[in-house]
Amino acid sequence: MKRVYRLIVLFILLGSMASCTKAKNDPVLPPDEEQETTDTTNLKEGVTFINNGTSALLRLYAPGKIRVSVIGEFNGWNADATPMQKMADGASWWARIDNLDPNTEYAYQFLINNSLRVADPYTEKILDPDNDKYISASVYPNLKAYPTGSTTGIVSVMQANQPSYSWKVNNFTRPAKKDLVIYELLIRDFVAEHTYDAVLEKLDYLKSLGVNAIELMPVAEFEGNESWGYNDSFFFAPDKYYGTKNDLKEFVDACHQQGIAVIQDIVLNHAFGSSPMVRMYFDNATQKPTSNSPWFNVNPTHPFNVGYDFNHESPATRRFAKDVMRHWLKEYHIDGYRFDLSKGFTQVNNPDNVDAWSAYDASRIAIWKDYNAFIKSVDPNAYVILEHLAAANEEKELAADGMLLWNNLAYNFQEANMGWVGTSDLQWMLYNNHTFAQPDNLVTYAESHDEERTMFKTITYGNQGTGSYNVRPLPNALKREEMSAAFLFANPGPKMFWQFAELGYDISIEQNGRTGNKPILWNYNDVPERKALYNTYKKYINMKLKNPVFGTGDVTGNLAGAFKTLTLKSANVDVVVVGNYDVTAQTATVTFTKTGTWYDYVTNTTMNVTNTSTSATLQPGEYHIYSSTQLQ
Repeated sequence: MKRVYRLIVLFILLGSMASCTKAKNDPVLPPDEEQETTDTTNLKEGVTFINNGTSALLRLYAPGKIRVSVIGEFNGWNADATPMQKMADGASWWARIDNLDPNTEYAYQFLINNSLRVADPYTEKILDPDNDKYISASVYPNLKAYPTGSTTGIVSVMQANQPSYSWKVNNFTRPAKKDLVIYELLIRDFVAEHTYDAVLEKLDYLKSLGVNAIELMPVAEFEGNESWGYNDSFFFAPDKYYGTKNDLKEFVDACHQQGIAVIQDIVLNHAFGSSPMVRMYFDNATQKPTSNSPWFNVNPTHPFNVGYDFNHESPATRRFAKDVMRHWLKEYHIDGYRFDLSKGFTQVNNPDNVDAWSAYDASRIAIWKDYNAFIKSVDPNAYVILEHLAAANEEKELAADGMLLWNNLAYNFQEANMGWVGTSDLQWMLYNNHTFAQPDNLVTYAESHDEERTMFKTITYGNQGTGSYNVRPLPNALKREEMSAAFLFANPGPKMFWQFAELGYDISIEQNGRTGNKPILWNYNDVPERKALYNTYKKYINMKLKNPVFGTGDVTGNLAGAFKTLTLKSANVDVVVVGNYDVTAQTATVTFTKTGTWYDYVTNTTMNVTNTSTSATLQPGEYHIYSSTQLQ
């Protein structure tokens, strides 16, 4: 027993000595490195700064990848310096970077499987080795230089302490849907400087016109510089060709100070080839996304697709899209979105059949109701506008859920203005023909970025008639534009028009290529006939906004023939709009709602109506806006 006891004591002593030896040989680690205490459970994708900006946590969603590293200026672009670790979901990767200067911009990329270098899909700034050199210092001062010689391809940029912006307006009251007068604007073709700052200087012009919402064509980073913006690749980063992120914030703030909402044209139907999400799962042989892409379809599921088609049934796409939607509302105080090609948010496979694609699609409706609910959870009053142009019963259901639908009357107004009355039916501008419950959810327009300019068609292809009246001369064409403005703005519901329509812009959409640069003709403002059209737009927008009758739901029209009429009824005033789109005089019966004195808003004269069914003869291009009491 004594021998056994001595052996037990000896073993205990040896164990104790071994423990002491290990303790002496182990390195003494700082508390935060001795045991990793960073909680990554709810780590957002992209970059999260901690420790007052001296450390950054990075997360990348990259299911199926074997190895992912972070490379950048903080580790000498060393592929082995910062390996990322898999997260609990088995699909995401994360890494921590320390010893950062919070005031310094760092370029970085993700290196995937030791071969593919991609920028961060969630980055808010990129450096492009091919296109940044064409951005002048006057547009983007002190733009960080591309890390030439250290890497290749587009790189992302992160910085903890970015230049701050102090918002002046934090409680902007948005115009009611029914009152929206939206000016669709492409910065590149609106001001020669192609900057937010230069557009800001034109706000007085737009405010005087009566515009209360600006719809910016896409401003998230797109491929190249000279673009409409629909070839998007980085969804969280403002394109530097228009200025800095604080320039954009200042622009939004200035618009709000003028009572003007800012609606962002946003592209989530597709992405282009420089997108890191496309590149991470791409088959170079077929030039298509791979079948294991978390976000994209191998082949588009609908016609008119460009780029690579997002699969909005995928949870990964839903999560990404919602992150994008939240970002611009929160970071830039955007007032809402116009969603490009919203009809493409479907997995019902109709790659070649436009009619089938446009038919009622319950799965697409479910997708949009989910997105709309999410947006309203972030900002209950944000506008959600869809370029949908689908079946009436589908649009009716989306409108009932609170979304606004584009109502394209471009072809019809073009035909009317040209004097080709047989194809000039404007009945579709009436909300009740869409079977909507109210006019507030139908955004009607005679011209958008996507159609040939009405004035170009009128002066080029207009009906020259057989008598003394010819549509094509500039004064006649501009007068017909005035008549269309009367019908457009008198019709209840939100309205939109393309930049410079108020001056009769008559340069073809095809000049310099469809999406190429167009002449910026502010000198049109000095042409008396064109200035008269501007003043007419201003007058009818003022009429719409100041008189509640133009928000009524009681509206009817006879809008198919040459002699068109529109009738609005309300408790206090009724309105009748009449116009002759033919090239010859036309006589028709105008139905007034009551007898007595009626006021002509066009000529500032009165007429005595003794019979509610009154015969009227209108000359070519002649029109009137009659009201039962005087309008403001």
